[in-house]
Amino acid sequence: MAEAVLVVCPGRGTYGAAELGYLARHHGDAQPLATFDTARAGRGVPRISAVDGAAQYSAALHGPGENSAPLIYSAGILDFLALDPAKAEVVAVCGNSMGWYTALACAGAVSPEHGFAIADAMGVNSGTGEPGGQLLLTLVGDDWRPDPALRAEIDRLVGEIDGLYRSIDLGGMLLVAGTDAALAELGERLPPLPGRSPMRLVGHGPFHTSLMGESSRRALAQLPADWFGGPRVPLIDGQGRMWRPFSSDRAALHDYTFTTQILEPFDFTRALTVALKEFAPDRIVLVGPGETLGGGIGQVLVRERWLGMADKGDFAARQAEDPVLLAMNRPEQRALVA
Repeated sequence: MAEAVLVVCPGRGTYGAAELGYLARHHGDAQPLATFDTARAGRGVPRISAVDGAAQYSAALHGPGENSAPLIYSAGILDFLALDPAKAEVVAVCGNSMGWYTALACAGAVSPEHGFAIADAMGVNSGTGEPGGQLLLTLVGDDWRPDPALRAEIDRLVGEIDGLYRSIDLGGMLLVAGTDAALAELGERLPPLPGRSPMRLVGHGPFHTSLMGESSRRALAQLPADWFGGPRVPLIDGQGRMWRPFSSDRAALHDYTFTTQILEPFDFTRALTVALKEFAPDRIVLVGPGETLGGGIGQVLVRERWLGMADKGDFAARQAEDPVLLAMNRPEQRALVA
C-alpha cells in the first residue's frame, strides 16, 4: 500500500560540486529533459544537460541563477515524475523560495514545460541588478532547540534597521535581506549566535523583499497567467496558504507567484508546519538535487515535536531507524519511493 508523502522542493544553493551530473545519473533519458534542452537551445544558451554534464563543477558556470535555477528545477520536477504511485501517494506539495516554481509544476498548477520556462526566466530575472543581498543567520545550536528570546531580539533589530527585511524563515535559520549598508549595520549589532557565524550568500539578491520590485514587474510582463491552472494536489505557499484543487483561481495564483512571493517574506517554516498538521504524511520526500534543505526540515520537525522528536539527536535516531525524511539524492532512500 502506498504511503502518504509530502513533497518538498528545494531552492537556491542546492546544486553544488557533489551534485554535478545529477541529471545524467538519474534522468539522462527522460523526455522532459530533452524538451528543456530544446528550450534552452532556442534561446542560444547552454543546454541544461550540458551544464550538468560539465567535466568539473565551476562556480562561474553552475552558481549564477541563469544556470542554477533551471538545474535545480529540472532535478526536482524529474525526481517528482519518477515517484512510484504504488509506493508513494502525494498528498501535498510545498517548496522553499525558488522551490516554489518547482512546487507549482509538481502540484500540476503549471505544466513541467511552463515550470521550466518560469524557473529559467526567473533565474535570469532575479539576478539582474537589484542592489543588496541576503545574510544567513543560524539561531539554534547543535541540539536544534529553538530559542524564542534570541528570535525576538533578531526580529527587533530587523524592525529597527532601515533597509533590512526578514526574507526567509527556514526552521532554526533566518535569512535576512536588504541593502549592503543595512546588512553591514546588522552585522555590527548582532548578539552572539549559537550556530555558525552569519554568512553572506554569494550571488543572492535581496530576495523576498520590496527591493525586488523591478524583478516582479519584469516577471508579470514576461510570464502569462494562462500558463496557470488549479493544482491537482494541495499546494502550500510561502505564507502557509493552501491552494486546493477545484477551488484555486489561476489569476490569483499567478499574482501571488510574481508579486507577493517575490516582494514579501517567504515563510518555509509555516508552509511545512501547515502541511504536516493538515495532511499528517507518513514521510516527507525532498526532491533533488541536493539535501541541504534537510537540516531546515529537521529543525521544523523538532520545533513542532513531530513524532516526539525534541532535538537533533531524536531526529538522527529516527532517521537511522525508520526515516521520516527521504532525500532523493540518497540511493537507499530514493528506492523507497521511486
